[in-house]
Amino acid sequence: MTTASPSNPRRDGDDPAAREKLVALRSALLRLHKTLIDMERRVYEKEFGVVNVGELFRLVVDHPQFAWLHNISEFVVRIDETLTGEAKVVPADAATAVALARKMFTPTAEGDAFQKKYFDAIQDDPNVVMEHGELARVFLSEDAPGGKEKNS
Repeated sequence: MTTASPSNPRRDGDDPAAREKLVALRSALLRLHKTLIDMERRVYEKEFGVVNVGELFRLVVDHPQFAWLHNISEFVVRIDETLTGEAKVVPADAATAVALARKMFTPTAEGDAFQKKYFDAIQDDPNVVMEHGELARVFLSEDAPGGKEKNS
């Protein structure tokens, strides 16, 4: 039997396509999260000076400037729970996660607090634009023929 690692694209009993989508979404979110942390770190360091890795970890956990990024961490944790849980991964799991991510990562100046911060990040940092593009590829793969079932 294969292990239930969040990064493992295969596990016995899971729907292979659904699991692969969740793993791809998780990977894209982790890269985006790191890019956003790096961006916030640069902003923080301009004002307060250079921080080491330990200080950065403390800031990411406790500092208000980084608090908006907790939503991404929580999203990844939920994906990890799905990928490692006892229940088998089914197409609905992937479809729901992608739909929620698509809603959450819609950058708009008129959206919720997270969407506004994300909109600003995309305007300010080309690295965020690149990672958003990678996340959009996951969304597009969900839209591709055979990517998800359509209810008529």
